[in-house]
Amino acid sequence: MELKTVKIQKPETVNLILGQSHFIKTVEDIHETLVQAVPGIRFGMAFCESSGARLVRWTGTEPSLIELAKQNALAIAAGHSFVILLGEGCYPINVLNAIKMVPEVCRIYCATANPVEVIIAETAQGRGILGVIDGQSPLGIEDDAGIAWRKGFLRQIGYKL
Repeated sequence: MELKTVKIQKPETVNLILGQSHFIKTVEDIHETLVQAVPGIRFGMAFCESSGARLVRWTGTEPSLIELAKQNALAIAAGHSFVILLGEGCYPINVLNAIKMVPEVCRIYCATANPVEVIIAETAQGRGILGVIDGQSPLGIEDDAGIAWRKGFLRQIGYKL
């Protein structure tokens, strides 16, 4: 077995959802879920088929995000994994629970705008995702000023009253 890392390629402002499912039907079901959850959503999605033709299957509403999702999925090349790239103004918090409810979805590895590295194990059979490195390590522990900033920020952006 060989361990590898794959760095997700995406613009800084684009959010990513990386997951695993169990069936080719995932492509259409996630597409339907996203457009129902957020009318007018811009996204690209790609799915690594792990049997049969073993193609990267794809869908979306934004050509540049579709292309980027396909490139990232092919770089990861782990069976039944999927990559969703969300256009500016859409965040995982808007769609994550709906995606988790898609019957084929088995796992979400991460949902973030941070830089992401995917840890891959490769054997003679193929590749699998072991986990992700999401962003960077903490620099310290939150103090009172940090708590005040966090609470103020969440209220400023409308996530808390």
